[in-house]
Amino acid sequence: MPKPRLTKPGAERRRFTPDIIRNYTVGETGTRLLDFLFTAMPDRKRTTVKDYLKHNQVMVGQTVTRQWDYELQPGDVVSVNTSREFQTFSNPRLKIMYEDDDIIVVYKGYGLLSMGTDRKQEGTAYWLLRDYVKRKDPRNKIFIVHRLDQHTSGLMMFAKTQQAKEAMQHNWNNMVLERRYVAVVENGPIEPAEGSVDSYLAENSAHEVYSTQNPAEGQRAVTRYRTLRTRGQYSLVELQLETGRKNQIRVHMKDLGHPIAGDRRYGAKTSPAHRVCLHAMTLRFVHPVTRRDMNFTSAIPAAFSRLV
Repeated sequence: MPKPRLTKPGAERRRFTPDIIRNYTVGETGTRLLDFLFTAMPDRKRTTVKDYLKHNQVMVGQTVTRQWDYELQPGDVVSVNTSREFQTFSNPRLKIMYEDDDIIVVYKGYGLLSMGTDRKQEGTAYWLLRDYVKRKDPRNKIFIVHRLDQHTSGLMMFAKTQQAKEAMQHNWNNMVLERRYVAVVENGPIEPAEGSVDSYLAENSAHEVYSTQNPAEGQRAVTRYRTLRTRGQYSLVELQLETGRKNQIRVHMKDLGHPIAGDRRYGAKTSPAHRVCLHAMTLRFVHPVTRRDMNFTSAIPAAFSRLV
């Protein structure tokens, strides 16, 4: 008879227990949150209900709140986690804009890697979100759908299921309806002020992407641009991707003779904002499961506006 395997005290793997969440919908008349909870949960002591509020176990819509006098509106959904506090996400360089059972849309700050490299695995957008979803349930996963360069800020999405990931990646050109960027570029006004760049992009041994007109050498890339305004040597440009190649916008702006400010790798001479002045402003796509039209927009960074 085999001997039972001994485990050090305290080292046993704790069995995961799912959250117990009650959902309540506010009726035709608005009211204060705590008053509503007292009425909605007559089976719980008033001190217990107050503790739920005190310990981050109450959420209105998608927002966790401890504000007892929060003014509820008709139709609001109030959720109470009776087993533990709701897991919330807070990071100065990464903000969750939208989340459901299948996807997460985030605002990524400049300087933050989208995913790990050989040199760095922790502290990336992927790493931060994986930690967040696993705090909710250790079985949860996160999947990369697309990437933003480390020094590009703005909107990107992750999948929470293999199904959602594959639906987006296998039909990317049809699922993604719009991707718009804004950039501050050097060398004054662009002539013409509106147009497109069409070339083939390849990568050399130093991992630097370059443009070529030889279709056998690279992958076709098309970037449409429109000048929004110019002041002195800088122009604010709106850019729309027809294809999504690595460093596509950065290379195409260099091709135009107007490299992105701060992008010394691709020809910039100045860095007035102390960053690469490229921002993913709009992300619109078909939801991979519900097929809804999902449209997200972020503001032009204040540092860009100050330059032009």
